Amino acid sequence: MAVKEIVLFPDPILKTVCEPCDPDAPETKQLVQDLIDTVAASPGVGLAAPQIGVALRAFVVDVRPKPGAGLLVLLNPEVVSSSGPKTGREGCLSIPDFTAKVRRPQEVVIRGLNPEGKSVVIHSSDFEAVCIQHEMDHLDGILFLDRAASLKR
Repeated sequence: MAVKEIVLFPDPILKTVCEPCDPDAPETKQLVQDLIDTVAASPGVGLAAPQIGVALRAFVVDVRPKPGAGLLVLLNPEVVSSSGPKTGREGCLSIPDFTAKVRRPQEVVIRGLNPEGKSVVIHSSDFEAVCIQHEMDHLDGILFLDRAASLKR
């Protein structure tokens, strides 16, 4: 098990646009395992590669308490479509003790690669969609504070 230290704001890697990752590379396999181990040991539900100091396009979201959901690992994700704006409060492991109201699409369709390198399309809504979009923002150097409507400590 490789639980990594979570990078905290204002570390510059959190504002970095990440590079695509090669699903066949041993480093990517290790990165995926590190993300899974680290999010499992944290109080959060999602984690992106830059949050553990790696500027590659990979994230994990674990919303298993939601019926029909589960552990999702995506490499090189991109939004295919989105709809239905929704505002909700978000927090981030890299910015502890702060939350903010953020407006995001309520439903998203995401295309990416699973850890085995197979192309997948994910349809998500509500809390799962928010988590996915939050983690995808990290891959583009965007923090939830950049989208915040209001900030709360």
